[in-house]
Amino acid sequence: MEKAILQLGALTCPSCMQKIEHAVAGQNGVASVKVLFNASKVKTEYDASVTSADTLKQAIEQLGYEVQNVKVKAI
Repeated sequence: MEKAILQLGALTCPSCMQKIEHAVAGQNGVASVKVLFNASKVKTEYDASVTSADTLKQAIEQLGYEVQNVKVKAI
């Protein structure tokens, strides 16, 4: 398992948060996801043998949101 924190550009509405949570949670291998609206961050835990932080980043960017930074840590 790995943990990733993805720093986003500014989120403008709570529905943005829900869209991102839904998109990331729908990826195979994702165990948990939480969007921190005020901090514009996504925290997620996932099975690195099934998906990657880059795949999760792409899922967010396909929604039209900017991912500025990604930090990954093994857990």
